[in-house]
Amino acid sequence: MRPVIDMQGIHRIFETEAGFTHVLHNICFTVERGEFVAITGPSGSGKSTLMNILGCLDTPTSGTYRLAGLNVAELTDNELAEVRATQIGFVFQSFNLLSRMTVLENVMLPLAYIAHPRADRERRAVAALQAVALPVERYDHRANELSGGQMQRVAIARALVNNPDIILADEPTGNLDSHTGEMVLETFHRLKAAGKTIVLITHDEHVAASADRTVRIVDGRIAPAPDVDRLQPSAVEYAAPSASAIPDPAQPAPSPAHATTTAVMAPLPVTRTITYQGGRP
Repeated sequence: MRPVIDMQGIHRIFETEAGFTHVLHNICFTVERGEFVAITGPSGSGKSTLMNILGCLDTPTSGTYRLAGLNVAELTDNELAEVRATQIGFVFQSFNLLSRMTVLENVMLPLAYIAHPRADRERRAVAALQAVALPVERYDHRANELSGGQMQRVAIARALVNNPDIILADEPTGNLDSHTGEMVLETFHRLKAAGKTIVLITHDEHVAASADRTVRIVDGRIAPAPDVDRLQPSAVEYAAPSASAIPDPAQPAPSPAHATTTAVMAPLPVTRTITYQGGRP
């Protein structure tokens, strides 16, 4: 099976008044369908630039990026916009919710750009909110009336509402306390169990340890991996919940007035983690 994300020889060079800045150097990086990958590294190492390219928000200076088999460089602007709208869900550290809108309206917003009728938008939004286990009584609250953890779960629901195959998350726990951050991580693991591919940027080693695999970037380069055969796997493995626990936004869901929250919080998983050594390859 081909990887859902396949980057080969990616370079990104920016031109500024001071000259050229070579931010990414020969990035070769793949992610399999259904994998949960954490990207770590110090500030200024190129993580956000890599995330922008992964999300089709920026293009590499050279190299090849294939997303679900599509060569991104060959897509038109309209085709790229369609890919972002239908295949990728974005989750940001700062939530980016509209305070004047209710929770349900915030989650419905992405559907307004692809001509879904309102009744269908509402049904999909309710299903997405159920998938992140937000209490139904919060659906009519405005975004600024929620806690930080609740706002991040709404942001994840908004990323899910188009039922994308890939979730890209940039420091999704960065503004949260440790307990709330663990609740958000549980949400990501339920999504992975439902078959979603997740790529998450983080500075938090605890967050990175919960992923299937960690990729470390230093000075715009992927740091070399240690000898995997010498690593000792954790004695405890994550028991993935059934995919049926995640409501499908494409399937009928109850209206907000009669909805019930069906998603069940899974315990925070402990997985085998690969730690990369810093430095240039």
